[in-house]
Amino acid sequence: MNKALYALLLLLPPSATWPITPRPPILRPYDPPPTPYAKGHRGVDLSAPPGTPVRSPAPATVTFAGRIAGRGVLTLELHDTGTPPLHTTYEPVLPQVTKGDTLTEGQLVATTEPTGSHCTTPCLHWGLKQGDTYLNPLSLLPRSLPRLLPYLDTPRNTIPTAASATTPGSSTPSSIRRTAESTTP
Repeated sequence: MNKALYALLLLLPPSATWPITPRPPILRPYDPPPTPYAKGHRGVDLSAPPGTPVRSPAPATVTFAGRIAGRGVLTLELHDTGTPPLHTTYEPVLPQVTKGDTLTEGQLVATTEPTGSHCTTPCLHWGLKQGDTYLNPLSLLPRSLPRLLPYLDTPRNTIPTAASATTPGSSTPSSIRRTAESTTP
């Protein structure tokens, strides 16, 4: 991915709203093509039975609401996302909004249709694009905090524990006590 686009996505405040709530299973992940015309999956497929409400993931303006090749399609231009702005697309849907409507985060914009999807089971295809570049729509969502796991090759007896790091009669590890004592005037 273009480094400038990636940096922009990291600077954007991620939305707290999935287009479908509660968070649906991902049936097929984003799989960018190596070249613009190569095979790939330019979005994510979310499990969604027909009639599932679809919501705007962020403040946006509707730029398209209609049918393409027999499928209901909805495209939103996300506000304050740079130049060119980010566009997110949903299909197959029955739009509940019209071109030019201004939306708030979490606002109902469509419901999923029973037919017209490329999925083998009912789904919502969710895409994200900036200019001519396809991006992973999951990058709009809040990022979880990393979790650190123990280093597996470290022998067990060399990993200090709270119990082994305390002095008799104290429940505070000595490293914490030393830090506190060194900062006390």
